[in-house]
Amino acid sequence: MSSNKARADSLSLLLFTLRSGKLMAINLLKVSEIIPCPPLTKLPESHPHVKGIATLRGNSLSVIDLSRAIGERPLADPDSGCLIVTDVSRSKQGLHVQAVSKIVHCLTTDIRPPPFGSGGIKSYITGVTQVDGTLVQVLDIEKVIHGIAPAQIEMAPTELSMEDAEALGNARILVVDDSQVALQQSVHTLRNLGLQCHTARSAKEAIDCLLELQGTANEINLIVSDIEMSEMDGYALTRTLRETPDFAHLYVLLHTSLDSAMNSEKARQAGANAVLTKFSSPELTRCLIDAAKTIASQAA
Repeated sequence: MSSNKARADSLSLLLFTLRSGKLMAINLLKVSEIIPCPPLTKLPESHPHVKGIATLRGNSLSVIDLSRAIGERPLADPDSGCLIVTDVSRSKQGLHVQAVSKIVHCLTTDIRPPPFGSGGIKSYITGVTQVDGTLVQVLDIEKVIHGIAPAQIEMAPTELSMEDAEALGNARILVVDDSQVALQQSVHTLRNLGLQCHTARSAKEAIDCLLELQGTANEINLIVSDIEMSEMDGYALTRTLRETPDFAHLYVLLHTSLDSAMNSEKARQAGANAVLTKFSSPELTRCLIDAAKTIASQAA
């Protein structure tokens, strides 16, 4: 299995601009609608990157000043622009941007990792691509949201049954996610369960890790992978594993910030065992227990 041979899936990106005029993008599946910026109500003691609260069809919506949130200059006219309403990780929020440009369709292999020196974990982009010769940066919306309202990680049940604890103890887990925030959340849940794991920031790193550990006492038997990743996404990684005899048996849980109902069929077609929407520590724990029991039953 070559870690350099990426399988291509299609991807739709919504392009938008901030004051600087440079093009940024967000996965279209994370966008529920685009509207002119409505009147906002400023709440006292709110986070400085939250412009205010909008009322959308009777529901309150927090509006993030995206320019300030990622360290850019604020819009010249703070009342202009539009809102990109996103639905990410079980919550909705509005992103205040200068303008929406267009929707483009590309392949996941067209999205490259951020260039070296672009900010590391402090950067708010997960990848870059070219559109008509212009560089486009793909926004890490999960990190933006986490910087404003860090997810309250629900404590997973500490009192596991003997059967569940024994099953989990035999799981050798690899967590794959290109978002540092999401990766840390998953690892935190595992550590609360007393589990250690290996991590990878891309499908390529994941494959390299699998090959390195193959045949050792730490050989991986359970993969928890993000879906949205540059170069090779979670679907392509799963298909690659299923087509590789040495790794076809691995249990694959796809862990995504997208609504899992939208992705269940595609995940099944790719060969994933299960799919889960980020981020709920109790639900992730239950999925891990189910996975560990399945692995144990297959080994029996």
